[in-house]
Amino acid sequence: MTALSIQWAPLLPEALLAALAVVAFLLLALALFRRASGVILRAAAFAVLLLALANPSLIEEQRDPLSDVVFVVADESASQDIGERRNQTDTALAHLLEELGALGETEVRVIRAGDSRGTETNEGTALFGALRQALAKVPRQRVAGVILLSDGQIHDLPETVESLGIEAPVHLLLTGEENEGDRRLMVTQAPSFGIVGDQLSLTLQVDDLIDGPAGGSGQVTLRRNGELLQSLDVPIGSEEELTFELDHRGPSVLEIEVAPGPEELTLANNRAAVVVNGVRDRLRVLLVSGEPHAGERAWRNILKSDPSVDLVHFTILRPPEKQDGTPIRELSLIAFPTRELFEIKLDEFDLIIFDRYRRRGVLPSIYLENVANYVEQGGALLEAVGPTFASPLSLYRTPLGRVLPGEPTGVIFENGFHPEVTDIGQRHPVTAGLDGSAAAPSEGAESTPAWGRWFRQIDADPTSGVIVMQGIEQRPLLILDRVGEGRVAQLMSDHMWLWSRGFEGGGPQAELLRRISHWLMKEPDLEEDDLHAEVRAGQLQIVRRSLGEALPDVTVTLPSGEERSLPLTPEGPGRASARLSIAENGLYQITDGTLTTLAAAGPLNPLELRDPRSSGALIDPLLRESGGALRRLAGQDLPELRKVSGSRDRFGRNWIGVKSGDGFIVTGVLQIPLLPALLVLLLALGTAVLAWQREGR
Repeated sequence: MTALSIQWAPLLPEALLAALAVVAFLLLALALFRRASGVILRAAAFAVLLLALANPSLIEEQRDPLSDVVFVVADESASQDIGERRNQTDTALAHLLEELGALGETEVRVIRAGDSRGTETNEGTALFGALRQALAKVPRQRVAGVILLSDGQIHDLPETVESLGIEAPVHLLLTGEENEGDRRLMVTQAPSFGIVGDQLSLTLQVDDLIDGPAGGSGQVTLRRNGELLQSLDVPIGSEEELTFELDHRGPSVLEIEVAPGPEELTLANNRAAVVVNGVRDRLRVLLVSGEPHAGERAWRNILKSDPSVDLVHFTILRPPEKQDGTPIRELSLIAFPTRELFEIKLDEFDLIIFDRYRRRGVLPSIYLENVANYVEQGGALLEAVGPTFASPLSLYRTPLGRVLPGEPTGVIFENGFHPEVTDIGQRHPVTAGLDGSAAAPSEGAESTPAWGRWFRQIDADPTSGVIVMQGIEQRPLLILDRVGEGRVAQLMSDHMWLWSRGFEGGGPQAELLRRISHWLMKEPDLEEDDLHAEVRAGQLQIVRRSLGEALPDVTVTLPSGEERSLPLTPEGPGRASARLSIAENGLYQITDGTLTTLAAAGPLNPLELRDPRSSGALIDPLLRESGGALRRLAGQDLPELRKVSGSRDRFGRNWIGVKSGDGFIVTGVLQIPLLPALLVLLLALGTAVLAWQREGR
């Protein structure tokens, strides 16, 4: 194929050439004004000279035509898994490849796009972003058409065809069925965090996406970490507020589900998962000191150093055995509210600490019975014992004895010793990895912690619980126990304060007390038998903590219902983990046969499933502008493919068309001067001689 064109290559700058043309015009105008003879011949001479200076050439290009390019965009989004849409797409794609291949000189480029599963984005089905990237690699003249295979729910539509930079038709082959209906659940407002124990709320709405009026109600259930909180009927089409409470610090997964509606395309949008982080407003701690001693100030300083702790400190400064005749009502500046603390407001405390307390008649047995009941009903108790714990005045001889894990033997050790973490303590989150807990041993000696010594330990026989620290003769030093719904910690020494003074290097007193307190208050990060999972960076990260050695594999139930078994990889004492790359958004359930947890992936209200019905309403304006057609695949024959010129219709009753492109590549160029030098010389001299001859007459 050849193409002819004229090319201008001026021998002088264009401005100078224009100036010469103006001068010639003025001279000719002056000659006409004076009615001089030979003006036409002079004009011809000037024209020949100016054309020669403009240097025109005839260009003949040898062109090889390029094939036309048709882009076929296949929707791979989650909504394409509904019904037969995926099969319809595959069948139509095979048909298009066959039809386009038969057209000749046509290149087909298939683009698979729109799959946002396993991501945290909420951009829905994005087809045109991938199409733009593909179009940028092809000259505009070669683009013959764009054919979309989709259910019509496309969320990155361009405003105009012109913005795509093409002049070709855009067609949509629509998957799905006509007149589809669906029920959806949308969480319109949800907190990202909340205070533990406070009333929180979320707002949701249930809609029936059907032709015709919708009404009635749908049954909605709310679960917190798998535990059913409430079930109620919610009116269709109106917002409803659900209230709930967080029972612990850290993330809680709220699962909301609505019962299936009269028509359903998918149940994936009937469920939603919200992760709410629980925080504690203020920790209320009641510290009861039995008598003044060197460690009392250390306890108080540690608790008061935390601005989130509200401390109530009750110290017995004057024991009852000191009889000097002073009336009871004059023993304190203000009356201490023992009844208010130990009866009326006892349940408001998050933690109760008894520091070297002994029976003296100050707190009646009924108050200690209240504390025992408080623990069994979910409270937290820490006892740091003193020498009197080995005597008949021990708290173990009161109603509190039934919740204490260590029974006194009556023996008191007064020797120096290094507190040590037990084997099981190395696996327990309260004592695992404490600074200095695994100092390098000297040659011929066993490993000892790099901590300062204590000099008193009260012996006890453990009746329950877990011994995480030991002292002299490997006797129990710190015992942790679960009692009813509550927890108890028992420290069998009153010399922890030596660490805070830095004696012999001190020790991690503040960190140990923080961990004990948070474990007592059921902080998830310090659970010794726990299964935790979260989605981060496209992966499901599973962590299993246990005091046991062998851990079974975990089973992950995907949002689609598929189950996968994952082995756990040890990551240190008492801790193992597993990772799974996720490809679906929704709720993941993880279990090891004993414990079960949940993890939510993806956006709260996925745009992809907000309206899963098959419809071409969104893209219809774009199709009209490009001259393209919409053809539903269900129940109809697949359309034929034709090539059409730019001015012809681009679709018909049973066919769709792609534009015949005009792309080419130049393989050779022939340049022929239109005014050779000899011809210019002859024409210029001839016209000049004729002009002079005319003037001589």
